Formats: sequence, C-alpha cells, structure tokens
Amino acid sequence: MAASGIELATLGHRIRHHRVARGFTLDELGARVGVAGSQLSLIENGRREPKLSLLQAIAEATGTDVTDLLSAEPPNRRAALELELERAQSSPVFRRLGVGAVKPAKTMSDETLESILGLHRELQRREHEAIATPEEARRANTELRLRMRAAGNYLPEIEQLAEKQLKAAGHTTGALTHRTVSIMAERLGFELLYVGDLPHSARSVTDLENGRIYLPPASIPGGHGLRSMALQAMAHRLLGHTPPSDYADFLQQRLEINYFAACCLMPETASVAFLAQAKKDRNLAVEDFRDAFGVTHEAAGMRMTNLSTRHLDIRLHFLRVDGAGAITRVYENDGLPLPMDVTGSVEGQVVCRRFSARSAFDEQNRTVEHYQYTDTPGGTFWCSSQTGTTAEGEFSITVGVPFDDARWFRGRETAKRATSACPDDACCRRPDAALTARWEGKAWPSARVHMQMFSPLPRGAFPGVDDGEVYAFLDRHAGG
Repeated sequence: MAASGIELATLGHRIRHHRVARGFTLDELGARVGVAGSQLSLIENGRREPKLSLLQAIAEATGTDVTDLLSAEPPNRRAALELELERAQSSPVFRRLGVGAVKPAKTMSDETLESILGLHRELQRREHEAIATPEEARRANTELRLRMRAAGNYLPEIEQLAEKQLKAAGHTTGALTHRTVSIMAERLGFELLYVGDLPHSARSVTDLENGRIYLPPASIPGGHGLRSMALQAMAHRLLGHTPPSDYADFLQQRLEINYFAACCLMPETASVAFLAQAKKDRNLAVEDFRDAFGVTHEAAGMRMTNLSTRHLDIRLHFLRVDGAGAITRVYENDGLPLPMDVTGSVEGQVVCRRFSARSAFDEQNRTVEHYQYTDTPGGTFWCSSQTGTTAEGEFSITVGVPFDDARWFRGRETAKRATSACPDDACCRRPDAALTARWEGKAWPSARVHMQMFSPLPRGAFPGVDDGEVYAFLDRHAGG
C-alpha cells in the first residue's frame, strides 16, 4: 500500500470505528489478529501503515471487508471533524503561528471541535484574502506570460477543439456569423439571451440549470464583441473549468477562454492560409487580417502572435498601450526591451516615448496604421501601430518584428525612424536639465491613484464578480 498521511488517518479512524462497534479493546483485537495492542494504536492514529494481510485479518475480526476499511470517507461525523482538524493544524498557515496543536481527546465535545474548526476556517479565509491582492495577480500574470512566451503563445489543444466545434456547427469559410455561434451554443445545450440588466461586475452569466447564456445587448449591431463573449462563456464548459481557486487559476482560465474565442473567430486553418499567402506576397498587415475575418484590430494583432512563430517562423511583439503610455496588454518573443518592475511584471509599466506605441498618438491621420523603425538596446524593430478611443480614453495597438522580418510586412518602406535608449532614464524619463533647474522644488503635482490597486480579490467563488449580484440576476430570470 502507498497511502498518504491523510489516507492513513482516515484508515485509522475506520479501523477504530469498527473495533469499538464490536466492543473490542486494542489488546483484544490485537490478540485476534496477531499483533500487540500498541501496534494497533499506531495504526489507528495514522502513524503506521499496515500490511494488506493485517488489514484482511482486521476486516475479518471486525465483521467488515478490506474495501470498507480503505474507503476515503470518514466513518462518522466525529471522525470527519477530527480529520479536518488534523489537516488544518498541519497547514503552513497554522504552523507559522507557532501555536501548539490541539489533540481532540475523547472528552472533547463535537461542539468544541466545531468552534476550533471555525477559527481555522476563518484563518484560512483571511490568509487567502490577504494574498489575493493586485500584487498576487501581477506575480501570477508574469508567470503566465513567461509560460506562453516559451510556448510561442500557441495552444494546439484549444486550436483543435475550436476547429472541431466549428466543423460540427457547419462553419466552413468566411467570418463567423452570429447564427453559427448560436448553433454552437445549442449543440452544448445553451440558448443565447441578450438582456439589459446584467450584473455590473459580469461580462456574461451562464445559467447551468436552465441552459442559458446571458449577454449584454449589442451596442453595435453585428459587433464582434458579442460573438467573442458568447464563445468565451461556452469555452468554460468545453474546457471543463471549475470555480478558480486563486488568481493564477483565474488568469489561466481567462487566457484559455479568450484563446478559444480567437480560434473560432479566426480559425487556424483559414488564418494560416491567409497569413502564409500574405507573407509570400510580402504584404502582411494586421488591418487586412482584421478585415478578412471581421474582428477588431486588437483581436487580429493578438491572433498573429498565436500563429506567426509556429507557422510563419516570425517572432514578434504585441502591445496595447493607454494614452499615458502604460502597457495594458503585452506579448513578445522577439527580444524587444520592455519596461518591467523588480518582479518582472510588465503590465502597468510605461513604454518609452520614442516607441511607435506612443508616437502614434501624435499622428494627424489616425484612421490608418502608423509605421516606424526604432533602434533600441535590443536591436532595431519595425512596428505598425493603430490608435483608438474608448470611454476610458485613448489607446494604441502595436504589432512589431525585428528589422530582418520587416521585409514580409506592408509599411516596411517607411522613412520614420526613432532611437530609444530605455531603460536608461536619460532616454525619456529624466527631465531636461534646463527644465529641472527651472522647476525643481517649485512644483507639486498630485498623482492620480487608481483605487483598484488597494482592493483585495473579492471573496466570492469567481474572482472579480459579485456573487450576490449574479445570483439575484439569475433568480430574476429563472422563470423567464
């Protein structure tokens, strides 16, 4: 047998339960099975692993069978409480307190055990709440970004799953229609419903009991967003997701559902054929890829990161940057020098003012892509940037490649060139000496603080979602 410590504890409780039920003392049962009572005591306390022959003898002596003794279920409520207490007191959270463990004596009531366990549960809850902060999210996000970088941002299993679902729904070529998305949902047993009262913290809500996926009404008729949100909701079911246990799990799930939606909107087979032909023609362009599949510029740029290294042998980078220059979404496997903090986190860092991602905001004509070469400490990179505006402000989307790979892209003839020395502060972060002499000690700007930087992860089952709001929403719609 190769039982874990907890399995041995459960086994010991089950042996004790059957021994006591038969009215045997340790010595009496020991005499029947050929071992000392002290040896049985060690087994019942989970400190010694019995041989199978001894288990068979114990089962025969107590009128049960070995399968029953090896069951993972505690034999009774009292045993369940004692096992839970043992687990709690063996956790790192409890051990760090330096407090002695409580041994549940026979005279200790179940109510006392329940009270002690209540304290342990609250201790665990507070520990999880304490680590579920933006700092924890940043660390988990950095680890996920590095894993995806090593994989070329390519997930073959999800690519295959998406193609299979599309084929089953009858999709062959062209942009994915809303009707096909509805068929895909129907095949999974779901109906797509568009409602105006979704909880403010949820992008969509899936009613597993009644087979419904609730989505917001379309702000733009026929928009890409609703197809993507519906596909993401379906992906949770197809990928077998369960409520995330921590930020890392939550972020992994978000990445997977976004990836599945992108695979459906821009299927691998059709996308690779399109991109390969464009490369052959030396006319790769994000805007053409975007228009061919009816998606957003950002979605097309990110999809290129999934496929270009794997299928086109092109390494590249992707940046979404807000109007202040802060990175909100990023991928690179081409060596572009990115700003990062001491933990290796990139999101939230401000990119160099010389980068195309920021200089594009200065362009007069923002309806077209802005091309630029940038000399950096990591080499020269060609970039294509497109700007846009949301309710939150301006943003830019940039896709770029090392100098040698620019030959495959439209816009490579651009004469626009810049030089960046970042992360050297002298590049664009340190103020001009004359300005410093003029204003140092004479100015006091007030920084804008985002309150979410202080917020812990909500305590509900789904990070970032108000469970109470969601459940109230489902209750309103359950009969409709």
